[in-house]
Amino acid sequence: MPADLPRLLPPEELTAAIARHRAAGGDVLLVDLCRGDVHAAGHIEGAMHVEPAELVAGTPPGVGKLPDAARIDALVARLGITRATWVIAYDDEGGGWAGRFLWTLAMLGHDTWSYLDGGLHAWVDAGGALSTDRATHAPVPGAARLVLDPDARPRMHIDELLRRHAEAGLQVWDARSAAEHRGERTGSARAGRIPGAINIDWLELMDPRRAYRLRTDLPALLQARGLRRDAEIVTHCQSHHRSGLSWLVGRLLGLDIRAYDGSWSEWGNRSDTPVEAG
Repeated sequence: MPADLPRLLPPEELTAAIARHRAAGGDVLLVDLCRGDVHAAGHIEGAMHVEPAELVAGTPPGVGKLPDAARIDALVARLGITRATWVIAYDDEGGGWAGRFLWTLAMLGHDTWSYLDGGLHAWVDAGGALSTDRATHAPVPGAARLVLDPDARPRMHIDELLRRHAEAGLQVWDARSAAEHRGERTGSARAGRIPGAINIDWLELMDPRRAYRLRTDLPALLQARGLRRDAEIVTHCQSHHRSGLSWLVGRLLGLDIRAYDGSWSEWGNRSDTPVEAG
């Protein structure tokens, strides 16, 4: 990531930051992860829309797992992302789908990206205008495209998590609700949590009073809940949507964080996985 590009981009600085980068000859892509009807009603000018369904396999039991390489390649080609593209992502929910998209870029080995703090809500709150025009970006020929690495570092597969979840140096961050964490509610065959998992609901990471920008006290919040800066962290939710935000926050704070994209939809639907409840 170039030093002059911020990971966390305040909406008040978006227009000027894009103009500076383009004036210096840089390529910028703004990606909108809002619901389709929200994008159609009004989005930031120049933003290309990505449907959340494009980011997930949709195949039970791990419905939130990465799609296959062909689907990812088609998405990259449509968006026109190259190694030189600065990608700025936002959504209309405080960062879940934007974080999931940026995690997907990390799986492609692409590190030049930013999150628009607070997304569409914060943009409008800051006085930003909306457009209904359809945006396009130059397609990328096959030889220049980013290539998916299914075993890349940002991801943890279930076999590794089964083997390592009890290690002292590994912490599991459950981004689901407290009721799901305790086993009072579930969308899978079994309810509960991965043994020893720490619960910090993804909704706690954003501040609705500041138009869903990220909380300013995140380091203190994570420390108070028991996440250690010296630990390796793996995060999950039900389908690695909500944990898109927890992964993003971990990256923004410089933590050693990965994501388990199988999440509880996989773990809770298998019979050979250890489960705690209560």
